[in-house]
Amino acid sequence: MKTYTYTEKKDTRSGFGAGLAELGRTNPNVVALCADLIGSLKMNEFIDENPERFFQIGIAEANMMGIAAGLTIGGKIPFTGTFANFSTGRVYDQIRQSIAYSGKNVKICASHAGLTLGEDGATHQILEDIGLMKMLPGMVVINPCDYNQTKAATIAIADYDGPVYLRFGRPSVPIFTPADQKFEIGKAIKFTEGTDVTIVATGHLVWEALEASKVLNEAGISAEVINIHTIKPLDNKAILDSVAKTGCIVTAEEHNFLGGLGESVARVLALHHPTPQEFVATNDTFGESGTPVQLMDKYGLNSDAIIKAVLKVIKRK
Repeated sequence: MKTYTYTEKKDTRSGFGAGLAELGRTNPNVVALCADLIGSLKMNEFIDENPERFFQIGIAEANMMGIAAGLTIGGKIPFTGTFANFSTGRVYDQIRQSIAYSGKNVKICASHAGLTLGEDGATHQILEDIGLMKMLPGMVVINPCDYNQTKAATIAIADYDGPVYLRFGRPSVPIFTPADQKFEIGKAIKFTEGTDVTIVATGHLVWEALEASKVLNEAGISAEVINIHTIKPLDNKAILDSVAKTGCIVTAEEHNFLGGLGESVARVLALHHPTPQEFVATNDTFGESGTPVQLMDKYGLNSDAIIKAVLKVIKRK
């Protein structure tokens, strides 16, 4: 079994900042907009190097989306930046009408997603954003797992013509993917081969899935771990090929089980290969204030929860 280790932790929002800065040097059409959260979105380097290509909109997120849509008409590639809650829930009408409906080439970049926003509490911890965005026709939804993958995804989406929702987070998490990786939209990545159970995870839960697979392997359970960094379009083939071997699956995400990755996977299985499935996700609830670790433990979004789900789903085969 291949094992993954790390030597450094870093927040995925810094991966976005690094990717945006790289785009500033290589793609003159890339522009950035922010809703008064430059430091939180790590946009400083891009701004320092390209002040004429940055627009500070202030706390006016709906206006930011409208401006971004308009900038695409002139051939620009706008990257908007604010918290995930404000990137989706606060501006859903503007995204639907001004961006998605006409397929505008806007990159909606959303930090501080999920419970790991931590102490800011339920009002800021959006757990519905993946569902909101994946239901918009033509919207690509991406949720990378670490700093390196977030940087690679940020760079890659500039070459994609159409609206994209890029979701990332606040806490420092292990860096375990290659710095020189090529990010392919819609192409899942298999981290470990397995024969007893498939674990598909996204975002911060990918590392937890790898940690769970080590424990399971020691117990004689062979787990196949797949990183679903792109939730839409979903890599159906990777999922179906895996469950054809293992016969059961666990989905893991930092999101409500309603509307998230797990439901997308369930639809694929129902249509093509009915398979026992267990969900590791929040259970139709809002969050609360606490440290990221405390919240992930309380709401069952960690390696222990994945192990329990695996043991449960194997019994259903």
